[in-house]
Amino acid sequence: MSGQFDFCSHGKKVLDTELQALEKIRHYIDNSFTLACELILHCQGKVIVMGMGKSGHIGRKIAATLASTGTPAFFVHPGEASHGDLGMIKKSDVVIAISNSGEATEILALLPVIKRLGIAMISMTGKPESSMAKMAQVHLQVTVDKEACPLNLAPTSSTTATLVMGDAVAIAVMEARGFTADDFALSHPGGALGRKLLLRIADVMHSGELLPMIEEHASIKDALLEISHKGLGMTAIVDHNQQLRGIFTDGDLRRLLDNHIDIHNTSIGEVMSSNPQTISPQLLAAEGLKLMEDNKINGLLVTENNQLVGALNMHDLLKAGVM
Repeated sequence: MSGQFDFCSHGKKVLDTELQALEKIRHYIDNSFTLACELILHCQGKVIVMGMGKSGHIGRKIAATLASTGTPAFFVHPGEASHGDLGMIKKSDVVIAISNSGEATEILALLPVIKRLGIAMISMTGKPESSMAKMAQVHLQVTVDKEACPLNLAPTSSTTATLVMGDAVAIAVMEARGFTADDFALSHPGGALGRKLLLRIADVMHSGELLPMIEEHASIKDALLEISHKGLGMTAIVDHNQQLRGIFTDGDLRRLLDNHIDIHNTSIGEVMSSNPQTISPQLLAAEGLKLMEDNKINGLLVTENNQLVGALNMHDLLKAGVM
């Protein structure tokens, strides 16, 4: 049967229907949208999102997007709210109520209490003449001509339109708030993006006794022992004040062996690479990764005012989850 049915054709019809719905939603970005964003931006409490069924699933995503972009928000199930959870909502909060029909009984049952408490409410419905739309302080219209379901029953285009409207609100408020990448990282400390935006070179570098370094008058043999002992595949070359003079790596060693240089009697200062790539300990670890990739090197020395304070290699960034 699957060989006869054109799944791709039907899948594309769904996409076409939902794209048409989104194009229509563009026209609902109007003064009501501005008012809704201003309510959220100036909210002194939290944004409470409500919805039943599929609207509830969309509401959870909208609440999560708001929370991760600088607006304190969470989802409250309307059914649970009627049995005690309404106590989580305060006068300083803003409620976003979602229902395609605008007649979800579980939400309508809560509106008298929300109104009595003087809580601002934004409704998102497909019916501007609905009860929820009329009772809200601001109504965001998300009307679609038809669902992508061929029976015009399963919420598809309507839920997509609602989700996109929620994204538009969240991101518009985020930009008005001046929310930065650093702010975003603070709310995502456990993810890869958070690590890239939060981890500094100082957090991953080797320092103190773990820092490979040797003075420039030492022999190549001494440098090799330092490289082997510290395990970074390199050593920094410094003067007696720990000012950086150069670097010597495993790659430099291979080139030396090809030239038959006496490692016992030749000083490391004679064969080191001068002016190595360095980085500040305050820069992001992700910046260190880019510097290494751009220069096709596997390690970096960390300096402040040309004084050696640390070192790291690609493996350190891999362990830290930056790569």
